[in-house]
Amino acid sequence: MDVPDNLIKNLLENGSAEIPLDNYSKKRNRILSDACREYKKLLPNVFAANKRNFENVKFLVSLDEPEEFPAKEIEVNYGTNKKNILKLNKPKNANKITASLMIQNGGQELHKDLIDNAIGETIRQVLFGHLFPKPFIISEERTGAAIFRSELNFARNRLLEEVSSMEKTSFNPFELINKVYSDYALPVKQNVEFIRNIENVAKRESFLAVEHHDLLQEFADIIGGTYKVTNSDELYFIPNKDKRVKLTMDESSSSVRSLLDLGFYLKHICRKGDLLMVDEPELNMHPENQRKIARLFARLINLGIKIFVTTHSDYLIKELNSLIMFDPENTSHLKIMEKANYSKKESLSSSKFKVYTAEKAKILKDGNKRKTTGLTLIPADIDKELGIEVASFDESIEAMERIQNSLLFESEE
Repeated sequence: MDVPDNLIKNLLENGSAEIPLDNYSKKRNRILSDACREYKKLLPNVFAANKRNFENVKFLVSLDEPEEFPAKEIEVNYGTNKKNILKLNKPKNANKITASLMIQNGGQELHKDLIDNAIGETIRQVLFGHLFPKPFIISEERTGAAIFRSELNFARNRLLEEVSSMEKTSFNPFELINKVYSDYALPVKQNVEFIRNIENVAKRESFLAVEHHDLLQEFADIIGGTYKVTNSDELYFIPNKDKRVKLTMDESSSSVRSLLDLGFYLKHICRKGDLLMVDEPELNMHPENQRKIARLFARLINLGIKIFVTTHSDYLIKELNSLIMFDPENTSHLKIMEKANYSKKESLSSSKFKVYTAEKAKILKDGNKRKTTGLTLIPADIDKELGIEVASFDESIEAMERIQNSLLFESEE
């Protein structure tokens, strides 16, 4: 974001400044276009892949019409856990941001680039925050980060010690530290950083922990216990069956490790409007728990959390299928739900739910006049009475049933 130098200078000299937003609002589509162009350059780093793979990529986002600023107040604070250094506030129904230094030494603790980034990030939040949900990505590689958490902390701390002992040169120490993870895709890097920083994460409290403690209890039932971070930054799993037992991540089951990120997200990070992305949530899980995770996701959806999952689990899809077919207004359905220990909170509206399968199909590519065969996403049919139709899953199950029936009946003949 283009933040004028004189505005930052004014803030450092006077302790406060106002940032008008009208000019930024008029340029929203241009800002998005520039962001898309810059983001395309980052795709090799995002995927940790060769630049040649992205030479012909197009990444486009635009708004149909300009929108009014969000009416609600937005406030962002920058600093440490003990002291706020910079406060940025957009008052309710206002078209400006007020920046205020929370320190008395003329901003000597703040670097110009830090202020520039903070103001730019706040402008982005005001202009686009209500349009683009905040993502929390749980990658399929998550179990490894849980096991090697202590080693990751030790390695980075040693690196910081080595860097601090060196004579000052022109190199950027943070660039050196980031190179440690340069061979990993962005979601994997973020998972590693999340696990490393879990002691600080545990100090926060999500709206679920305050308003929906029963949902967190359901999650505890799925993993069979709770996670605990000690004051000395040690991470343990405490089983429900014996609260005296403390298991390290090495000693815990693979399913406990694979759900670690999700558990801490739900209890400490989760906000309404978030986008939770989970790669293969069924990883290392018993079929019964795969069904319970589907029910947990349904409750989160109904509480305003957007969820995106990739899955190969028929159990997960079939359970979501049942939740869509449940009609809380139908007396016979209610009896079935009560008998099977389902809650009305788990009932899913088909209008809130979409399923896509990756398949080869005829598609019209940009610049072509005729359709050609290529990989694309095909939407599945979803009916509120019949549920989801996923042909690839159904065909595999039917094929297995045919083989089993043939073996059974032919052997009898």
